[in-house]
Amino acid sequence: MQVHLVDATYELFRAHFSPRPPVLGRGGVVLSGVSGLAEQLLYLLREQGATHVGCATDRVIESFRNDLYPGYKTSAGMPPELLAQFPVAERAIEALGLVLWPMVEFEADDAIAAAAERFAADPRVERVVICTPDKDMAQCVRDGRVVLWDRRRDLVYDDAGVRAKWGVPPASVPDRLALVGDAADGFPGLPGWGDKSAAAVLARYGTLEDVPARGSDWDLPGLRNPVGLATTLRDRMDEALLYRDLARLRTIGDGVPIPQHDVAELAWAGADRPAWEALCDELGLARLRARPHRWRDAPG
Repeated sequence: MQVHLVDATYELFRAHFSPRPPVLGRGGVVLSGVSGLAEQLLYLLREQGATHVGCATDRVIESFRNDLYPGYKTSAGMPPELLAQFPVAERAIEALGLVLWPMVEFEADDAIAAAAERFAADPRVERVVICTPDKDMAQCVRDGRVVLWDRRRDLVYDDAGVRAKWGVPPASVPDRLALVGDAADGFPGLPGWGDKSAAAVLARYGTLEDVPARGSDWDLPGLRNPVGLATTLRDRMDEALLYRDLARLRTIGDGVPIPQHDVAELAWAGADRPAWEALCDELGLARLRARPHRWRDAPG
């Protein structure tokens, strides 16, 4: 079997900011994100044949990382009509009969990382498929057992794919983000470091700590300004380690709550018809009311 792990927050954002006309529910309420998320989940189940699925959300945008670094991303400046869709999205996921992991202290990415670690260890699971193109999640990729799937482009990233796309092995992705920064998460990286230099150095040395302190000792012919890069890294190592800590995804051992221990608990048995139809009626999303192709406890 395959396990599909969905970053529902990503899907909600992507659908909300889609260039298509907005989806309006009862009373003119904007529901583009919820509608698009539901469509994507149903397509995953129907056309793409997913059988065991877990969905993670950010119940709140802030997390423990905001305590580590004041500049980390927050909900400030987010459109209120998007924020209002988060609880509705969680109701939709559960009405569709899917497992939901709503994160408060941690983030949706942490839930996915924790679930990937747990269920990839199950010999019954052929592969764990993380449904997002998010570069942060590339650190979870493991030897064909865990892959990243960009559904929109239909691209699957295994270990070799991560190396080809981001220039480093999966384990070095947090180190790479520490050097180049992550604008989406709100930390800047180190001055002078870019994608090419970070990829070259980490592909050779693996981790920040293993990079020689002096650029003259780097075994990287052709790299521009190794002395300057090494000096910046040496002088700002504490800052780089903080950024790497922000980028490192937490898992079960860090306390990320994944109540399901057996992969069978992720099996999709169909949508909860009364709950789904009542939700669609309440929201004014009539076109989604009959969209599920399978209902829980339906005959046959």
